[in-house]
Amino acid sequence: MTRQAMPYRLPATDTVVAGGWVLAMGEEHVALPDKLPDWDYQTNLVLRRAVEIDAKSLRVGAGLSPSAPLALAVVWTASGSGLRAPGCRVALSGHDEEVCEIEVLVPGAEVGGRLTLDTVVVLDSRNEEPDPGAPRRAGSVLWRDRHEVQLQGDAPQFPISVIDFGKTSFPNDAAWHVQISGNLSSATMGGMILLVNERNSTMVRAFQNAARPRTVDKAVLSAVYCDVARTMVEHGLRSEELTEGTPYPEGALGATIVSLLERMFPGVSLIDLKLRMEQSPAHFASELRAAVRLFEEVE
Repeated sequence: MTRQAMPYRLPATDTVVAGGWVLAMGEEHVALPDKLPDWDYQTNLVLRRAVEIDAKSLRVGAGLSPSAPLALAVVWTASGSGLRAPGCRVALSGHDEEVCEIEVLVPGAEVGGRLTLDTVVVLDSRNEEPDPGAPRRAGSVLWRDRHEVQLQGDAPQFPISVIDFGKTSFPNDAAWHVQISGNLSSATMGGMILLVNERNSTMVRAFQNAARPRTVDKAVLSAVYCDVARTMVEHGLRSEELTEGTPYPEGALGATIVSLLERMFPGVSLIDLKLRMEQSPAHFASELRAAVRLFEEVE
């Protein structure tokens, strides 16, 4: 692992010992895996870890005074949404060894793709009388640890919101609406949303039971997934931006659509797919329903 060179002294890495991240699931706690393929945007993540800090040795190693204020912080970044936010911050007032039990709540509606957790120890305020080579600016990073976790599997995921269609321009009795906008380089999280009509109790209940769906819930979710896939495919194939070999950033709408097309129509070129959709839309719609295996697992 390459260590970044800072323009100031750094303490020895063993002055901070971080335990592994733990995922809290109700009363159960499990080690945070590298992938969470069954995660969805309606699920917040509660993450915990213990960090042992030898504050005295850390200050000495960085050339800081015994009273220099320090802080332990966690910042999370999500590739799917492009968002970055503080997870927690703890002031380190002790002068000797201490163990910090930290907890981070990551809002499911604000993340997606790859979640990066940066745990850092920083100088908490400006060092007015620094020794030569010692850090002086508030926020100077003295120690860092990074952990990454893939939040979803291959299936495209995006925010879901339950709203009253009677207060919108959508038909009052519509069960759902897939909204997609923005260019293909924008984040999928920011460009797509599935709106569920709270007036339709069957729809709402299906999503509430998504973890353990009944037969009727499976049928509803299968129909919604098919419509979402159709909307994404048609949006992509109608866009002049979508061409063979175009690179898209991870978590971008274009990357999500390309991944979806490759799974649904393996080995078929974009040109062929565009021609099929334009020349025989009804037949292409049947191909799409077959590709997503509509109602196949409903029993």
